[in-house]
Amino acid sequence: MSAAPPPDRPIDPTVKQRQASDPETSVWVGASAGTGKTKVLTDRVVRLMLAGTEPGRILCLTFTKAAAAEMANRIAERLASWAVMADGDLTQALAELNGRPPTRDEVLTARRLFARVLDTAGGMKIQTIHAFCQSLLRRFPLEARLPPNFQVMDDRTAAEALAEAQAQMLASAQDRPATPLGQALKRLAGALNEESFAELLADLVAQRGRIRRILEAHGGPGERGLDGTIAALFRHLGVSPEETEAGVLAAGCRDEVLDVANLRAACAALAEGTATDVERGMGIQRWLDQIDRRLTDIAAYRQLFLTADGTVRSRLATKGALAANPRTADILAQEGQRLLDLQERLRAVTVAHSTASLLTLAGSMLEGYQRWKDSRAQLDFDDLILAASALLTGDAQACAWVLYKLDGGLDHILIDEAQDTNPEQWRVVSALAEEFFAGEGQSQARRTLFVVGDEKQSIFSFQGADPAEFARMRRTFQARVQAAERPWAIVDLETSFRSVGAVLQAVDTVFAQQDARDGVSAQAIRHRPFRQGMAGTVELWPLVRPGDGADTPAWSPPLHHEPEDRPQARLATVIADQIAHWIAKGEVLEARGRPLTAGDILVLVRRRNAFVQQLVRALKERRVPVAGVDRMVLTEQLAVMDLMAVGQFLLMPEDDLTLATVLKSPFIGLDEEALFTLAHGRGGRLWPALVKRAETDMRFQPAYAWLRRLLGEVDYTAPYELFAGLLTRPCPADPVSGRRALLGRLGAEAIDPVDEFLSLCLGFDRAHPPSLQTFLHWLAAGKTEVKRELDTGAKDRGPEGGQVRIMTVHGSKGLQAPVVILPDTTRKPVTSPRILWPHGDEEGAAAPGVPLYAPRREQEDVKTRAARAAADRRRDQEYRRLLYVALTRAEDRLHVCGYEGKTATSDDTWFRLTERALAAVAPSRAFDLTAVSRQGWTGDGRVLSEPQTRPPPAQRAAREGAEAVPPAPAWLLAPPAAEPAPSRPLAPSRPDGEEPAVRSPLGDGEAKEARRFKRGTLIHKLLQLLPEMPVAARAGAARRWLDRPAHGLDEAAREEIWAETLRVLNHDEFADLFGPDSRSEVPLVGTVGTRPLAAQIDRLVVTATEVKIIDFKTNRPPPRTAEEIPGLYVSQMAAYRDALRRIYPDLAIRCLLLWTDGPFITEVDPARMDAVILG
Repeated sequence: MSAAPPPDRPIDPTVKQRQASDPETSVWVGASAGTGKTKVLTDRVVRLMLAGTEPGRILCLTFTKAAAAEMANRIAERLASWAVMADGDLTQALAELNGRPPTRDEVLTARRLFARVLDTAGGMKIQTIHAFCQSLLRRFPLEARLPPNFQVMDDRTAAEALAEAQAQMLASAQDRPATPLGQALKRLAGALNEESFAELLADLVAQRGRIRRILEAHGGPGERGLDGTIAALFRHLGVSPEETEAGVLAAGCRDEVLDVANLRAACAALAEGTATDVERGMGIQRWLDQIDRRLTDIAAYRQLFLTADGTVRSRLATKGALAANPRTADILAQEGQRLLDLQERLRAVTVAHSTASLLTLAGSMLEGYQRWKDSRAQLDFDDLILAASALLTGDAQACAWVLYKLDGGLDHILIDEAQDTNPEQWRVVSALAEEFFAGEGQSQARRTLFVVGDEKQSIFSFQGADPAEFARMRRTFQARVQAAERPWAIVDLETSFRSVGAVLQAVDTVFAQQDARDGVSAQAIRHRPFRQGMAGTVELWPLVRPGDGADTPAWSPPLHHEPEDRPQARLATVIADQIAHWIAKGEVLEARGRPLTAGDILVLVRRRNAFVQQLVRALKERRVPVAGVDRMVLTEQLAVMDLMAVGQFLLMPEDDLTLATVLKSPFIGLDEEALFTLAHGRGGRLWPALVKRAETDMRFQPAYAWLRRLLGEVDYTAPYELFAGLLTRPCPADPVSGRRALLGRLGAEAIDPVDEFLSLCLGFDRAHPPSLQTFLHWLAAGKTEVKRELDTGAKDRGPEGGQVRIMTVHGSKGLQAPVVILPDTTRKPVTSPRILWPHGDEEGAAAPGVPLYAPRREQEDVKTRAARAAADRRRDQEYRRLLYVALTRAEDRLHVCGYEGKTATSDDTWFRLTERALAAVAPSRAFDLTAVSRQGWTGDGRVLSEPQTRPPPAQRAAREGAEAVPPAPAWLLAPPAAEPAPSRPLAPSRPDGEEPAVRSPLGDGEAKEARRFKRGTLIHKLLQLLPEMPVAARAGAARRWLDRPAHGLDEAAREEIWAETLRVLNHDEFADLFGPDSRSEVPLVGTVGTRPLAAQIDRLVVTATEVKIIDFKTNRPPPRTAEEIPGLYVSQMAAYRDALRRIYPDLAIRCLLLWTDGPFITEVDPARMDAVILG
């Protein structure tokens, strides 16, 4: 069926686009999917600059960094092309942009815009709202009451801080059980099991920003805000803080609230009825009589009147009882209603105290979290928004000053993806725009606000986004602009440049249904295709249903993959087979005039579940290029597991299993036979076996040498330096680098995990002591999730055709593909939030702005139940908006499919909504999926298609041409030649080899050794400083310096060091070393052999006949004889001597080592230095 409008009605979308980009008008743009909102944003920025606005006076706020980069790149590309474009072409481009021929001045201005943007200090302000708030706070830190050196925490650091604050909160509650915090913990921990309590705390952590905003709205952070919020909570529920559940029940059991006389009369009447009446009457009579047991037996008493679902029983007395007393039924019904009211009151008290306890825990945790941040001058992402909002709307004086300074720097604000902006972010934007249309700001010419968004695509409620807020802000800004008598326009963009007519007709038909449109759009949804006459297809496959196979026993261990005949696994197999079939047979995309490739296909799911992994595995088995999933847990990636295995081996070489893993890893690559030869019959640990085997078997020598080198580095190398070196240096499996070995084994999909791993290493080194063991524990405990950028699957196809992309609908926002497959269509969200948060568009629960919480659903009162119903409705509305986003990602072809379990698919799922819609516009077709897959099935589906009636547009050669990429040059893959000189100069004080062991500052547990360590360090320093002073002043200066508290010396230690140092300085044998001909810390630069030298000599003495080189050795065990001097030090002094011989060729050069751990001097044997080969 054709979905295109009649060809005699041409579509000119540029009219509305020009209206939206008019630089003189404030505009609110409703941009449906694919209607070119990014182009409109770009056009408006360019037209503002053409009209004379300085680039630095335009602020453009985007939802993501990728969107900001995309817009900046588009503007730069356009302006760069204008700078070199021919006059005729530039004139035409400007005419298309403005809708009229440009003036000569406009042409000249257009050519200069690129240079003007480049000259703008700090560049154009195209950034995310968080980046803008950060820059604002950097500019006004004191006004925002922040330390000027504040840093922004990453998610991992924030998680660590929150975990620490949570642990402190729990410890404080346990240590002080009588405090409100302790009582709150006792209440919640007693009402929940361990798992539920942990999940509740996780919810508090995830919603910390929302909790903070609620507390601040009721009095500010800390106890004041907490007390105000709890007071508002109790007022909202109509409960007194002094009321308790026990008190409510006790009050409900007293005679004062009971109609005792009538109840006893009813009991007498029930005695005349049936056996059921008699039993009920006896139960009521017994409860009334046993006053001391009323509270204990209240549950059994309630059951006499109420059903299990909490309603009054419809029949409380039979005819016999009514004949005895006609009022019996009314009396019992009244008591039943009283019990219902009592139960409702009990629920309200439970909700009030449970929520108050929840807020108490949250308040304590947030206080600890805030203290952690304050002590380190750090902010999280929520802080950026809240602090900026407070800065712009808080203290009157500071706010006026900040707005005044900003008012002089901004003329135009543009907001992208406004439907995803949360209320706090709107407050920032609103405060910025306030000056545009009020006071002196409104008297200035041409100040505009531009907002573009689409309420149908608001799918980030978990970040606070709300379609109702989008509509409310439109009304607010419209009123402000019109009150200032400025131009205002609302422009709806409906012409889609993305999708063909068939896809758009399917979308419009789906959301023409009232139940599908609920929460998506208040008006009928209508799209107009720009790509008219282009072939398109929408297919609804028949559902795959369970077969008749045997069920898996309930407690069977998960030892095998899920059987392929399960519906979920069958669907993954069939999709993979269908994609492989399309590629193999050269399926043609008629609208593009070329064969379909893997990069054309986008698979969208609602959740990352087992189906995604099954589909990825099935595609790989069929050798279909697939990019994997859009998010991954870092420690579950093979490349990272290999790197972690190396680290674990370095920590414990005795771990045979880890060493075997490393030996088989991509870095070494031993095969099974070699590993068996090494391990079998070894008679001990694997590492000693490898050391011994490497001496006789060359297969193992490279692995041993590589691991031995790493073992030599690990003790003094930070994690980042260790792993970066491992990846950049050659390894046994690859002569170029460890990274190339990893990618050669695991493929390009290992690039993202490795890069993220190195980023985490670097971040860890900055924030923690550089310990490999701590890093590996920190990494494993964090379960870092990595977001992969899969948006280039179809844009950057190479000769192989790109990769199939699989991602969630949330992750696909802003992306598109020629072919979209929707397999996750038969399940809808059913999880309801544990904590019911206030919401702006509902009454009752939302009015006071307080959360509501009950440990169990049956404990929820009427207001809590109403709030839950509203939350569930919003959840379902977002579920339908997700469907709109998913459908509108398709450019040419859309395939809707799904799998069904034993429970039938409900009528409000994506599949059923699409099925009902297509039934009205698409013919039925029999599908036989067994033709492409052995796991296929048959059934009736729907197909909506549009034929190709126009020739496909010319394809861009860079994107879709078939020209082969030339082979890589030989030098690209060859190891680099040896450099003529090392990148690091020869530094004798930091030699290439391993130095002798440093004397431990702890002295292996002996205090004497610790004192020797400190003494050597202090003597070294004194020997450097004191010779520069007059001899008479040295003793006093040494005493004053040693008396400093920082040294932590007692009187005896100070005296010992003072005396020892002065004995060295005053010793006749050492007098010339510290005399007038000596110098300290002498820099030495030159060439030794073929290597450059960069060194610093501790002490140098130059006389008329000789040169003495003195090198202090601190905290190292001194040799007792010259023969015991380590060869490393001999080489060091030989390098010094060789360099100084060129400066003093006629003088004798002596090399002396002054051991401060003594102290005494040893001269290096010249013969040993002569034997050293330098360079």
